[in-house]
Amino acid sequence: MAKVNIDALIPREDFETTGVNNAGNLKHSISVSDFTNSFFYPFIRKPDFQRETSEWDARKISDFLESYINGDLIPSIILWRSNSGLFFVIDGAHRFSALTSWIDDDYGDGEISQKFYEGNIPEDQKTIALEARKYINKKIGSYAEIIDAPRQPIPNPDYLNRAKNLGAFSIQVQWVDGDASKAEHSFFKINQQGEPLNKTELKLLQSRKKGNAIAARAIIRAGKGHKYWATFTADNQKKIQEISDEINKILFTPPLKTPVKSLELPIAGKISASQTLPLILDFINIVNQITPDFNSKLPDDTNGDDTLRYLTKVRKVAWRINSIHPSSLGLHPIVYFYSADGRYKTASFYAITAWVLEAEATNSLKDFTKVRLNFEKLLLKYDYLVQDINRKYRQAINSYMHIKDFYMGCIKNLLIGKNIDAAITEIIKTKEFNYLKIDTTKEDVTSADFTSGRKSAIFIKEALANGLKCKICNGLIHQNSLTFDHIIRKEDGGIGSVENGQISHPFCNSTIKN
Repeated sequence: MAKVNIDALIPREDFETTGVNNAGNLKHSISVSDFTNSFFYPFIRKPDFQRETSEWDARKISDFLESYINGDLIPSIILWRSNSGLFFVIDGAHRFSALTSWIDDDYGDGEISQKFYEGNIPEDQKTIALEARKYINKKIGSYAEIIDAPRQPIPNPDYLNRAKNLGAFSIQVQWVDGDASKAEHSFFKINQQGEPLNKTELKLLQSRKKGNAIAARAIIRAGKGHKYWATFTADNQKKIQEISDEINKILFTPPLKTPVKSLELPIAGKISASQTLPLILDFINIVNQITPDFNSKLPDDTNGDDTLRYLTKVRKVAWRINSIHPSSLGLHPIVYFYSADGRYKTASFYAITAWVLEAEATNSLKDFTKVRLNFEKLLLKYDYLVQDINRKYRQAINSYMHIKDFYMGCIKNLLIGKNIDAAITEIIKTKEFNYLKIDTTKEDVTSADFTSGRKSAIFIKEALANGLKCKICNGLIHQNSLTFDHIIRKEDGGIGSVENGQISHPFCNSTIKN
């Protein structure tokens, strides 16, 4: 079941302030009435470094709501009150937001979310929200139906009982004493228990003022949502939002749907996947040559210059990989970033990023176009070898440079005239890749039904046979990088007739041909 994005329901704010707060006289429980027409809910905040509230699926939200309505034991929500009087959620953002999402009927697509994302909510987020609403309303009933039950002539008995319980039950609250540094320490300590932060989340939160962390947050939300860059100069803020929105579109348009029924796939996979933010951060770091221990080495970005510099370099590489920009190679995602059964390959994305950077530095992109057709055939036929390299090094971030070297070795062999089988044979003779083996076995299928992966594989195999090709390099063309080329150039007297037109990659059109 897909994770529901309810991040918009508690505003974020920087809670760095001086002074110590005493929590002795503050309230010890919160109920539904505190979320509606009260002096409490409008002043609830999340620390600006809080991870996105998007880790629960509809079933988990429903289970929590059911526990609350039935008066079951629920862990306390932990809050800290700032000197300004705001209530910061130290632990319990998902519990708090789940209850709010039900009360406001906002599972990532409602009025609060629309405002938060400035009306630009991704389609998959809308779909997930719709499915969550259906699931929760069927299991529990909508808040509006339950709260209205006592006023009905013949009320639904289940709704009436739930309405009675809503008036009686509450969630316990604990308070953190001390200043902002004590509250932040409490946050990280608590959030490494229960459902601990993963390594990337922890790194992003602890390095939240570094330019690469801010850039990653900006890209994943296309410059919308909480503005981690709000303290920067107005000009830098505007540029950060514009560039991150452009990068987001290059990486995640069109949206990925499974099973695969179209070759028009995004180059960075599904934007709602749990590994997406780590992928973006790694992409930024690879492009900008930022080491994994950046938290202790990079200075904080105080004015947005670092963030903007990182984003500008990332956009340039994103343009090169697959876009309509004249520099674009138009690398088709289905060839370079997906397996034969439609699974996204993070390590391949990192490897191609590293290869692009090296090919630009060595001025070898034109050589690549000479053998592009055979290189793409090689990638499709020997897709499993790249996966074997990734398995050897266990993680994409550890394997991608080896995959990049594998790619470069294949291209080198093709350039000296070897066919794709001979190119692979030479590669696996080398010391670096002698653990790779040619696989001649076939998948042993016993079930009568098609799995989602096999459905994708069937479509991909059929579609590749008829895919659009560049008329200059013969490589596969993606909708995001399709240009119309004059066969006889305009400079040489060519006219804009159908007979004088052909489709090509931007780089082939603007650079190779000229």
